[in-house]
Amino acid sequence: MTRRTWIVGAKAAICSSTNAAAWWLEPKPDMTRTFTSNPDLKSIAFPDGREWKGTPVDGRGRFVNLNHPFLPRTMDLLKWQLSPNPDRDRKKNDTFRPVLHGDKLFLDSSNDCLVWLGHASFFLRLGGKRMIIDPVFGDIRPGPKRIWSPLFTAADFGELDYILVSHDHRDHADEASIRELYAKNPGTQFLTGLGMEPLLREWTGKQQVQMAGWYQEYQTDGMTITYLPTRHWGRRGLTDTNKRLWGAFHIAYKGFSIYFSGDTGYDTHLADVRTLFGAPDICIIGVGAYKPEWFMGSNHISPVNAMKAADEMGARMMIPMHYGTFDLSDEPMGDPYTVLQRAERGGKYNTELRIAGVGEPILCYNDSGTP
Repeated sequence: MTRRTWIVGAKAAICSSTNAAAWWLEPKPDMTRTFTSNPDLKSIAFPDGREWKGTPVDGRGRFVNLNHPFLPRTMDLLKWQLSPNPDRDRKKNDTFRPVLHGDKLFLDSSNDCLVWLGHASFFLRLGGKRMIIDPVFGDIRPGPKRIWSPLFTAADFGELDYILVSHDHRDHADEASIRELYAKNPGTQFLTGLGMEPLLREWTGKQQVQMAGWYQEYQTDGMTITYLPTRHWGRRGLTDTNKRLWGAFHIAYKGFSIYFSGDTGYDTHLADVRTLFGAPDICIIGVGAYKPEWFMGSNHISPVNAMKAADEMGARMMIPMHYGTFDLSDEPMGDPYTVLQRAERGGKYNTELRIAGVGEPILCYNDSGTP
């Protein structure tokens, strides 16, 4: 999508809206802070003795990042879209596509495994439980089209125990995908952040959704899933900025653990994972949609900082995500892949880099080391 195409499309959307003024009015910062959580869920104890009051909320009822409060500014968006892209020629000539594994044998296997489905979507079987994280099977609607034909549909995934939704952005919470998954799995449980229940209830009719604040554990069977902070923001429409919480997931079962970063900029919450839970076996972290860094850095992490973060949390393995599927920013599609390989060759990091193919099952291990 060119900048001209984006601007024309944005203007058309704005002009057709009955609430167009809300798009152009910048959200006003509010330094008032109150704190909230879900009283039905357990908040974790901090090993260093710190006191956690709850997820911060400003005076207008908007959720707030831990260290870097963020409200999107229209002028910053327009500055980015109207500025030249120094990677334009490289991007134009880039032909990168992730490796695609077309078979679906993992769906019929009993082995615990983790499978990248593209962008930020994952299938996980752990301890016999089946779950999907941030399901998006087609295009972003409305938004960019997928650059390769989807290998999976909601119909492929039955008997799901959990559907995890990290936040409300359309490339992580796709209405059509979630509707179809729920129709296939009416007994599944949704695990997500505060404020998300009305949205998911509208799409599925499900009356009970487990909404967690940061540092809260969901009520799950046989494993521990905790919702953690990220440095990001939320919005789906014109007037709902930061009304729904964004976050990460820490998933633990019998000594094996996975950290899923959601969308995030680099910050102290990443290294904090090790303090809270010990080093994860697998760290899934976004590496795309990061240029230009002056604009994207508050919300998306660069490949180099992703490797740094995985190393800081002591992860045994890092699996990159959030690249190679949708054109969301200035870098060429293959840029994260190239930067990651260069960083790995530099020998600076202890974490193993595992660049997964789409549909490739990665075996999970239990505490005895058995795959």
